[in-house]
Amino acid sequence: MKHEIHFTKMHGAGNDYIYVDTLLYNIGDPVAAAREWSDRHKGIGSDGLVLIGRSPISEADFTMRIFNADGSEAMMCGNASRCVGKYVYEKGLTTQTQIKLLTLSGIKVLDLLVREDIVESVTVDMGEPVFENERQFNPAAMATNSQALSSLTGGVVGGSSFVSMGNPHYVIFVDNVDAIDVAREGAILEHHPAFPERCNIEFAEMRPDGIRVRVWERGSGITQACGTGACATAVAACKTGRAGRASRIIMDGGVLEIEWREADGHVYMTGPAEFVFEGEIVPPSPLKGSVGNERLKSEK
Repeated sequence: MKHEIHFTKMHGAGNDYIYVDTLLYNIGDPVAAAREWSDRHKGIGSDGLVLIGRSPISEADFTMRIFNADGSEAMMCGNASRCVGKYVYEKGLTTQTQIKLLTLSGIKVLDLLVREDIVESVTVDMGEPVFENERQFNPAAMATNSQALSSLTGGVVGGSSFVSMGNPHYVIFVDNVDAIDVAREGAILEHHPAFPERCNIEFAEMRPDGIRVRVWERGSGITQACGTGACATAVAACKTGRAGRASRIIMDGGVLEIEWREADGHVYMTGPAEFVFEGEIVPPSPLKGSVGNERLKSEK
């Protein structure tokens, strides 16, 4: 008989993941678990699986590994990192209100706003944006194969921008984001030849109350929100003169506040994190031992 694993379902602005404390449970095959458990008809239902662990290095407090709904491993997720902050504090794994989280894109610092022992919001130092990364983006391929962009029904206004927040994002400014067929266009652009590792796609419209963004996440499809995508959009809007260094990003699942600080060049994201429900589930295959932190060590 398989041992049941306790899980917690959480969301940040509607970006929902399944969280497992690997200090208590060994996930032998996280790829299979992410695929099976994320199924919204036959599983728990989520955008993916997040594994929380104790850091193998002294510079960080905890680790976070993210497996998308298709089983692929993500470098970073801003919404998930906020949820991890709430999880470790409210589950009693730490009493600190500043947490250093080791991810595949480096150590991220989480500042928790706590009132009466409840984490109301989390600000994450997402680090510096990167605009050129040959491993993630080939601009020549985009220039020579632009049919995917020219076919957008929402009308591209002023072009698009590549921004890496550890994971790759392509932000496209349109005149009517609601007219975009995100499922169709996002799937095409995710696999565009310009993106050797595939790409997250953001469709953004400038509005008086903020920047309205719809998201296609590589490996997950349409999601309610994307933290790194919100950061990439705010940076792209500032860099192209559409907005200042602070932006209100309005996503399907809620609002995130993003600031690209001039003082240190880092991007700071503030937003909510919420518990949804908890339960037990059996693993998709016999447990084979804990998922190691070797890759996290190497990516430091």
